[in-house]
Amino acid sequence: MSQRPRKTREQQDGRPVIVVFGGSAPVAGDPAYEEARYLGQALARAGFAVASGGYIGVMEAVSRGASEAGGHVIGVTCQAIEAWRPEVTPNRWVAEEVRFATLQERMRYMLVLGDGIVACRGSIGTLSEVAMAWAMLQVGEIPPKPLVLLGEGWSAFLEAFRAASYVRPEDLALLHLSPTVEETVTFLVKALGAERPDARSSPDPALNVKDSTV
Repeated sequence: MSQRPRKTREQQDGRPVIVVFGGSAPVAGDPAYEEARYLGQALARAGFAVASGGYIGVMEAVSRGASEAGGHVIGVTCQAIEAWRPEVTPNRWVAEEVRFATLQERMRYMLVLGDGIVACRGSIGTLSEVAMAWAMLQVGEIPPKPLVLLGEGWSAFLEAFRAASYVRPEDLALLHLSPTVEETVTFLVKALGAERPDARSSPDPALNVKDSTV
């Protein structure tokens, strides 16, 4: 598969795309779900299109939030996932679906598609996505782009590698650790130059979830 995906409608219009990774377990009302929903809303209101794996959990939440805020939502789906979990279908907030046969194709497309990447809490899939993004940035296989780890728990995860001197300081610098949604969006706006709308478009305070541990 080509590592240069077709540009989405939003990229053609000059709007940066943020790819969001995260676990499939959270449901509406869970802190992790509401945090991701707030993230999607904040990203959309800051001028970003939002892409995710397009299914449930964090993927659904960030899609929902972005859609509620009037943003463009891209879901990158996969036949292999739906064969493994037949009950899973693309969530109803996905406006543009991009579909692949394999998990590997899907992941590589998302890593190239995003102008920036945000990883929320998750499980094996999220860890593999972060590791692949980090490795591809390290060796220059994808262009430099922000890779944000949202939530205090990522610091403890990375400390094991830092303490054992497995990871060079310049490679750790490829990651941006962010404790809150607000800081994440501010960092991405500064890095990518998306335009913030006026204060009337600020995210719904009811979705301002401060619990951001992994």
